Amino acid sequence: MASLHHRIKSGKKGNAQEHARYIDRHGKYSDRKDLVHTGYGNLPDWAGGNPTYFWKMADSYERANGAVYREHVIALPNELSREQLIAFAERMVWELVGAKPYQYAIHAPEGKIGGISNPHIHLMYSDRVQDGINRPAAQMFSRYNPKRPEIGGCRKDSGGKTRMELRDQVIATRKTIADLQNQTLAEYGHDARVDHRSLREQGRQRRPERHLGPAFIRGMASNEKAQYAALRAAGVRD
Repeated sequence: MASLHHRIKSGKKGNAQEHARYIDRHGKYSDRKDLVHTGYGNLPDWAGGNPTYFWKMADSYERANGAVYREHVIALPNELSREQLIAFAERMVWELVGAKPYQYAIHAPEGKIGGISNPHIHLMYSDRVQDGINRPAAQMFSRYNPKRPEIGGCRKDSGGKTRMELRDQVIATRKTIADLQNQTLAEYGHDARVDHRSLREQGRQRRPERHLGPAFIRGMASNEKAQYAALRAAGVRD
């Protein structure tokens, strides 16, 4: 069932390479069998087409208190087939990150309640905007020099924005995601639609669905899970 779930996260220095392994299901995460597809793009020449190496260098050279990566975690409509999900993800990646270096993975774990697939995308990207100057890794992640860009690092797209500007950017991003999802659902003949606005802004009185958490779900009996799944499918929330 199509629904809009979107989170924006930031990763600190030293965490990017490990998180890239996690979303790509490499190393100790390879036993997780929910990986649908992975992709990457816009890497600088020195990365050699290897996103893991790119994040390793970002961990090494990004400033200590800066965000090494940003991440969108977005629910994908399970009305779509595997091929349609991949095409939708590629379209959304371009709209959200443009020419910034990125890596993404689509996961589709089976839901703990109802056994319904829960496809979603993890989209990691660097805020370092490439400007055509060929910088080595250490220089790319150094401080930007506006007067002489060739001797400084790449400019960070998130730098210098006020809290209000960042809030407006998040709202605009959520609207972009909702619009793209609705366009895609319509193109493939599905009636479901999503809305980026809060329930209150939509004029709807029901409360948001409560997040149960894995520990709570493990303690539920089979008939309780079935009942909860039926209520969810009917649009009823506790």
